[in-house]
Amino acid sequence: MRKIAILTCALVALCLSAHCEPHPHSPLDSPTREAVQKPDEVVTLANIQEGMVVADVGAGTGYFESRLSRAVGPRGRVLAVDIEADLVSQMKARFAREGLVNVKAKLGTPDDPGLPASGVDRILLVDTWHHLQNRSAFAQTLRKALKPTGQLVIVDYTLEAPVGPPAAMRLSPDTVIQELEAVGLRARVVPETLPNQYVIVAEGSAP
Repeated sequence: MRKIAILTCALVALCLSAHCEPHPHSPLDSPTREAVQKPDEVVTLANIQEGMVVADVGAGTGYFESRLSRAVGPRGRVLAVDIEADLVSQMKARFAREGLVNVKAKLGTPDDPGLPASGVDRILLVDTWHHLQNRSAFAQTLRKALKPTGQLVIVDYTLEAPVGPPAAMRLSPDTVIQELEAVGLRARVVPETLPNQYVIVAEGSAP
């Protein structure tokens, strides 16, 4: 049983780092990934304004952070959260190398990203939602972290995508919306041009 528990924890750690790249010069940080992931479009869909606080949950080694940093500007702040300590260390080195002074790498847990209550304007999860073990509880935690006008942005693979997780792990947009609305969030699919993924935006902070 102990071996199973250890393996499960390792799998969750890998899952929450689903959109990371293992090295700054990895193929996953290449123009090919940019064409498929369309990070600039994702950031635009998040409607981030200067001065906002933005959290990237499951940030890996910080693929989105340079764009998020520019979007929030010098008065804003980006929290890059991952549950794997090694990846958090990689992010810290990357942010220092790239001069991202308004970005902080933060260690979370599989159950709680450790975001400030009612303190975040935008929460981004890319290719992470389908991996979460208890999505209902996690959604409630994220909801409590949102400011009254805050939004949660979820990017995940379509059921038909030729790449991505096994079919049994995939979630339809309707399923994700139902999970978010069950905790009091108002959620909708937004138009996008990503070839293999959909984007859901949800809003509605904790009372």
